[in-house]
Amino acid sequence: MRFLFILFLLSPSFLFAQGKNKYQGFPSLVWPKLYDIQYEKAHDDNGEYEKPIFSAAAKSLAGKSVVLPGYMVPFDNGTKGTMFMLTSLPLNACFFCGVGGPESVVQVFLKKPITYTEKPIEVKGTLLLNDRNPDQMMYILEQAEFLGEIDY
Repeated sequence: MRFLFILFLLSPSFLFAQGKNKYQGFPSLVWPKLYDIQYEKAHDDNGEYEKPIFSAAAKSLAGKSVVLPGYMVPFDNGTKGTMFMLTSLPLNACFFCGVGGPESVVQVFLKKPITYTEKPIEVKGTLLLNDRNPDQMMYILEQAEFLGEIDY
């Protein structure tokens, strides 16, 4: 009998019924695909840079709608906007603080502006892979929608 009760607690329908957010407590299946990346030396008019070579898993997501959880890193020190960086790591461990790599951030372009929050959030948009413009992030989320804050 205990076995059946434990099995019930671990069943996907029970897990999804918990909490307000349908993604609550579940790690993103997208981020690991973006982490798998290689680099090669490339040149442009501004000199040499590290060109990303995307894995087959990352290429399979190109142009598709994806949901990404993460933490906001605002541009231009603004508190509200439509463009920001989304990092898979908390801000004290993100790419800009020296722990994560550039594969752990996505440049987000929202349809509607949102107010900056320190809480983890989720966004949904079309994923673009950028291996040509070193002035932008290698991952870009366009036509994105704010899905809400994540309550863990």
